[in-house]
Amino acid sequence: MVYLVVFISLFILELAYFKAADRFNIIDKPNERSSHTTITLRGGGIIFYFGALAFFVLSGFQYPWFFLGLTLMTVVSFADDVMTLSNKIRLLVHFTSVLLMAYELHLFAMPWYILLIAFVVVVGVINAYNFMDGINGITACYSLAVGGLLLWVNQSVNFIDSNLLIYTLLSVLVFTFFNFRTKAKCFAGDVGSVAIAFILLFALVALIIKTQSLIYILFLSVYGIDAVWTIVRRLVKRENIFEAHRSHLYQYLGNEAGINKLVVSLLYGIVQLLIGLLVIRMAQESLNGQVVFAIGLLFGMSVLYLLGKGYLIKKYVNVNPNMAKV
Repeated sequence: MVYLVVFISLFILELAYFKAADRFNIIDKPNERSSHTTITLRGGGIIFYFGALAFFVLSGFQYPWFFLGLTLMTVVSFADDVMTLSNKIRLLVHFTSVLLMAYELHLFAMPWYILLIAFVVVVGVINAYNFMDGINGITACYSLAVGGLLLWVNQSVNFIDSNLLIYTLLSVLVFTFFNFRTKAKCFAGDVGSVAIAFILLFALVALIIKTQSLIYILFLSVYGIDAVWTIVRRLVKRENIFEAHRSHLYQYLGNEAGINKLVVSLLYGIVQLLIGLLVIRMAQESLNGQVVFAIGLLFGMSVLYLLGKGYLIKKYVNVNPNMAKV
């Protein structure tokens, strides 16, 4: 009954945000780099924050430092949706929020160099999650897959309060209802993609700490492969990696190849879910077995990714000089 009340409340809050966004003109206008063609409300992903807020209040204010970090991240991301902020301001807040997350997880007992690496990786993953939010449904499908995997593992490992994941997934379902459409009612915006990434990473890091196993980082392998290889390609071409573009694999599939974008989004979620189930199985094996599995998986995914993307670029992009610019 509590879950139903929370879900209905989040649904109403999302509708209320739509009215506010429409009134204050918080919209996303399409341009030559966009995957959409009509003006759409931006920032619908703010509902992820309200899902976490519901947990925070109903749980008796659990994980206060994490929630403070999430709040800072949400505020600066929403401000960036409304008025473009400098990368320095965003990164400063991101690092501050990650520090708060680390404090919540009691990570400061670790050597400083491990903390430094962890901070850079977490901030990088959060921004990569944001970069990957480029077509209808992809953030919704992928977040449901990753959140579902974390919730499944939590039943046996008990690394976090399940309600944080449940309320978050309820908020994702609300967002999915309005975003997983050919003509989406809203986009997640920076506020949505960054907030959901922060929440899922908090749970993922808690899982890794509890199990002392890095294999669970593969719960983000699909996004990781696409984001990392896209960044590498753009660096090789001496492009600004912070500049908006549409050269991810999912964008080529949905835009240039003409595959239904909802199918592409669903595919990303399903593939990550299947990989995650394999990861859960391999987590029971020896460390050597896990290392061999991880290396083999990442190598195989990279080969398939590079071959597939190379084919799409050769067939669709290189024949169109205008597409080479994006």
